[in-house]
Amino acid sequence: MIVVMKPHASEQSVNKVTEIIRSNGMTAHLSAGKEVTIIGVVGDKTKLDIRSIQAVPEVEKIVNITESYKLANIKFHPQPTVINLPHTSIGPENLTVMAGPCAIESEEQILTAAKAVKKAGATILRGGAFKPRTSPYSFQGLGEEGLKLMKMVSEETGLDTICEVTSLKSIELAISYVDMIQIGARNMQNFELLKEAGQCGLPVLLKRGLSATIDEWLNAAEYIMSYGNHQVALCERGIRTFETATRNTLDLSAVCVLKEKTHLPVIVDPSHAAGVRRYVAPLAKAAVACGADGLMIEVHPDPSRALSDGPQSLDPDQFSAFMKELKTFTILAGRTYECTH
Repeated sequence: MIVVMKPHASEQSVNKVTEIIRSNGMTAHLSAGKEVTIIGVVGDKTKLDIRSIQAVPEVEKIVNITESYKLANIKFHPQPTVINLPHTSIGPENLTVMAGPCAIESEEQILTAAKAVKKAGATILRGGAFKPRTSPYSFQGLGEEGLKLMKMVSEETGLDTICEVTSLKSIELAISYVDMIQIGARNMQNFELLKEAGQCGLPVLLKRGLSATIDEWLNAAEYIMSYGNHQVALCERGIRTFETATRNTLDLSAVCVLKEKTHLPVIVDPSHAAGVRRYVAPLAKAAVACGADGLMIEVHPDPSRALSDGPQSLDPDQFSAFMKELKTFTILAGRTYECTH
């Protein structure tokens, strides 16, 4: 449920409505626009005295939200969410590019990759320290040693950092080293992990599950937000279909749908979707045209020797060329590459 206040409603009226909501044992969330303030109501609506809210003179209307997700709902929060990191931000004004290797392998590898992606225009370094792999015999990442390398490289280059977490222990480790955590596709509905992410104090990138609907995805985001963390971004990385020409099927229509359903930023990962290096650039450009707020691109100094996802990784020269080509699409979409603060 949301309470829509009349244009330029007084602070006194807004506080009165908020007080009524809280006195009935529910939670009030304010979304203040330039003209209109919307107050979201979370909790058991049967306990709410609707008439007392309607009696406040500057209440315009009360609207029920039928979707099961509330905090992630654009009706609840009409203004786009902006995620602030130490050196950059993710939101509607800029196109954020996250780039780096799938897995951190060594100091030389991650530092080389970081310098290359920063030079080309990326503002966030991605790198995996904990790698959930289909085969138990595949490289699983360097763990805390990888996180230490990320922090060292971040301090040297000024890039913000993001790393996937797979367990409570990995979250506890990550918060000491990186600026943002990622919940991978295989863990999108790991609800205990989502709850912990909601309490970790870092922004969260939530990837779409392999076979998840958009509503299931948004409800997963709701888990994180319901535990207090509203700094959440969504990442479309392809879904599993009958098609085998690519690793997954990139659902670019999801970007358009999400822009109607949620205020959360939307990132697209064409690398994991395609699984094929030559398809990454065209899919990334299409994502920008669809309104994506950012891209996640896998970049490795030498993809032929990568311990994880080499076939879909760009080398530094390919990434640099791609970023130059992307500039035209970014300008047409009315965005810039970065927004520093």
